[in-house]
Amino acid sequence: MIKYRLDLQFFAGEKTEKATPKKRQDVRKKGQTAKSQDINTAVILLFVFAVLIFLGPSIIQNFLNIFLMTFEKYFLMDLTENSLETIAIETFLQLLKIIAPIFLVAIIAALIANYIQVGVLFTGEPLKMKLEKLDPIKGFKRIFSLRAIVELVKSILKVSIIGVIGFIFLQNNLPEILNLITSTPANSLAAVASVAGKMGLYMGGALLFIAILDYMYQKYDFEKNIRMSKQDIKDEHKNIEGDPLIKSRIKQRQREIATRRMMEEVPKADVVITNPTHYAVALKYDESKADAPIVVAKGVDFIAQKIKLIAKENDVVTVENRPLARSLYAETEIGQEIPEQFFKAVAEILAYVYRVQKKI
Repeated sequence: MIKYRLDLQFFAGEKTEKATPKKRQDVRKKGQTAKSQDINTAVILLFVFAVLIFLGPSIIQNFLNIFLMTFEKYFLMDLTENSLETIAIETFLQLLKIIAPIFLVAIIAALIANYIQVGVLFTGEPLKMKLEKLDPIKGFKRIFSLRAIVELVKSILKVSIIGVIGFIFLQNNLPEILNLITSTPANSLAAVASVAGKMGLYMGGALLFIAILDYMYQKYDFEKNIRMSKQDIKDEHKNIEGDPLIKSRIKQRQREIATRRMMEEVPKADVVITNPTHYAVALKYDESKADAPIVVAKGVDFIAQKIKLIAKENDVVTVENRPLARSLYAETEIGQEIPEQFFKAVAEILAYVYRVQKKI
C-alpha cells in the first residue's frame, strides 16, 4: 500500500501536462518565450541586403561625392578651425545619407522579427541579477545539455551552408569579378555592390531556413520546460479560486454578519408570521416609504425560533399562519416588498395587529 501511494505521488509530480493559460502568462511576464535569435539575424540580413540592392546606385553616388569633395575641394582648403568643422559636417552628412537608411531598415526588420515571434512584450525581468546563474553545477549542466548540442550543430550547419553558398556564388561570378581589374572605379563599385547584395540575399535566405527550424525546436523546448504536473494544476486552481476551507469560513462569516444584521431589524417589525415552529417571517409596513409591507427578516428552524424570541422580547406581535408563512419565506427576499397575491392576507393580519396595539 505504501509503495502504491509513493507511485501515485511520483506520477502526480511528473510534469506531463500542457501549461495552463495562467502559467503561460506568468512565464511571459518573466520574459520567457519561444524565440529564435537566428530569425532576427536572418530577417535583418535579408532587409539590409535588399536595401543595398535597391539603393545601390544612390549609395555609390554618395561615395563618389565624398571622394570628389575630398580631392576637388578639401585638398585645396586651408586647414583652420572653421574649415575642419566644415569638412567634418559635410562628410558626416554624406555618410549619414549612406548609413541612415540601412540602420533604419535594420531596426524595422528587428522589430518585425521580434513581433512575429513574441508580440508586444516589455519586461525587465531578464536583466535582473540571479545568483543561480553563478552556480557552477548548473553551468556544467547547461554546457553538456541537449540545448548546447543543438546550438553546436546549428552553428556548424550555418557556417557550412554560408561557406558553400559563398563559394558557389563567387565561382559562378568569377569572370565578372576578374573584370573589375580593368573597370572604372564607378563600375567596380557597382559590380561589387551587385555581387555582394545578391550573395547576401542568398545567404540570408539560407539562414532564414535554418532559423525557422531553430524556432520550431525552441518552441518545442519552451513547451517542454513549462509543462506542469497534475499537482501543479491543482495548486494553481486552488490559488486562483482560494482554499475551499478558507472560502467556506469566509462564507460562514458572511452568513453570520447577514444574520446579525437581520436580527437587528426584528425589533422594528410590525408583525412576525410563523408556521409556528419551522418558519418565521417578520414584516414592517411604512406607507411613507413603501407601497407594501417589506420583509425585514426570515428564517427556518433555529433562525425562526430566534426571530420569535427577539420578537417576544421586544413586544412584536406574532401571528400563526402556516400557509402564508411558508409562501412568504419561499417567494420573498429580505428587503423586498411582498408580492401582490399576499396583499389581502397580510392586510388582514396587520389590521388585527393594529387593533391589538390600539393603533386604529
